[in-house]
Amino acid sequence: MKFMEYYSKIVNCYFWRNKQQQEIDFIEDRDGQINAYEFKWKKDVNIKLPSLFEKTYNAKVQVVSKNNFRDFIMPTTL
Repeated sequence: MKFMEYYSKIVNCYFWRNKQQQEIDFIEDRDGQINAYEFKWKKDVNIKLPSLFEKTYNAKVQVVSKNNFRDFIMPTTL
């Protein structure tokens, strides 16, 4: 969020959960593109992303973990 503020990018941030208790941890809506992120710190966790969200909102969904969190924190592109 600080990164987007520093570069004057307008980003709407949300989380998502449906009645079946499926959820997405963090959602960015920027320039009409929806990017969704699921955060998992333990590598033994079985990751099951809700396909309904991806289909309904035509979103890119990414898992952020110990191995790639630096890419999430400091993106190389705006």
